[in-house]
Amino acid sequence: MSNIEIGMGKDARRAYGLDDITIVPNRRTRDLDDVDTSWELDAFRFEVPIMASGMDSVVSPATAVALGEMGSVGTLNLEGLWTRHDDPEAILSDVAVLPDDEAWARLRQAYAEPVRPELIRDRVKEIRAGGQVSCGAVTPHRVEALADALVAAELDLLVIGGTVVSAEHVTKGHPEPLNLKTFVRRLDIPVVVGGCSSYRAALHLMRTGAAGILVGVGAGSSSSTRRILGMGVPQATAIADARAARMRHLDETGVDVHLISDGGVRTGGDIAKAIACGADAVMVGAPFAAATEAPGRGWHWGLAAVHADLPRGARLRVPPVGTLAEVLCGPARDDSGGTNLVGALRRTMALTGYASVKELQKADLVVSA
Repeated sequence: MSNIEIGMGKDARRAYGLDDITIVPNRRTRDLDDVDTSWELDAFRFEVPIMASGMDSVVSPATAVALGEMGSVGTLNLEGLWTRHDDPEAILSDVAVLPDDEAWARLRQAYAEPVRPELIRDRVKEIRAGGQVSCGAVTPHRVEALADALVAAELDLLVIGGTVVSAEHVTKGHPEPLNLKTFVRRLDIPVVVGGCSSYRAALHLMRTGAAGILVGVGAGSSSSTRRILGMGVPQATAIADARAARMRHLDETGVDVHLISDGGVRTGGDIAKAIACGADAVMVGAPFAAATEAPGRGWHWGLAAVHADLPRGARLRVPPVGTLAEVLCGPARDDSGGTNLVGALRRTMALTGYASVKELQKADLVVSA
């Protein structure tokens, strides 16, 4: 793709978001019963290609179990309220009714408490006791400190996630840089790392030995990273670039690393377009935050929103649109697209003639903007 000159001394590449593209129907259609939305991540198989984001307003141990029962997987924030407090429900209840400035102060106070390893163990045990895959998220700068607690908790899947995650983090304050390649290979559990938004960064993360990578920087509705830090790539282009990196990595190693689109997904159509760009699954926050059982109780925020020095995100009002089951599996009661995400994806696949997620990745796309 040729670059566009933005001035005599600089050019840039044109990039596209999910809203800028549409899927071209195939030469055949399929019956809904013939569509398979399942996908696999390492040894785990999930019926729907949707993960719930590791945000306190989205996933609690109870909603992680409920999502697992419906074929999805909920990612619990292992640096969030659930691992800092014995009773986070009381905090969440307070925050839901406080005025905005008081709510922010209450959240900052709550997140100032230390993460407790015994609570990591207890929350993971709750999810496993519900018979579901336990998936937890930590940030790169804390992952080494929490490693023993994660292993002791017998976590099934680990997500190492941040605004931008690199394969090697260098700091003058530490004699040895954090090398994700060494760390990931040391753990005996599948690891997903990210986010990233470029071919080079995706390829380096794949070479860490991760089972999957998160694709997306600042694309979520609760994030203001792109406005505050000036970073990011429109999601369709970011996924397509990561797809190219995956093909190279597959050629070099024979290992197929899974791509998980993280951010910017609001509807089943967005999920279908992300998969058509090359994603195996998507990570969803705001739609699940709008479920009646969501721990945020009608509010939605990310961990970066309560950063002590440079908050990068809003606390959004998300009026409930239905139960967790209705958000994921329907029925939908209006055409907003925020409910029955799986039903919309299945119908897109049926109408475009693709029987599986892997087949949908081969779909033709057009730029609609």
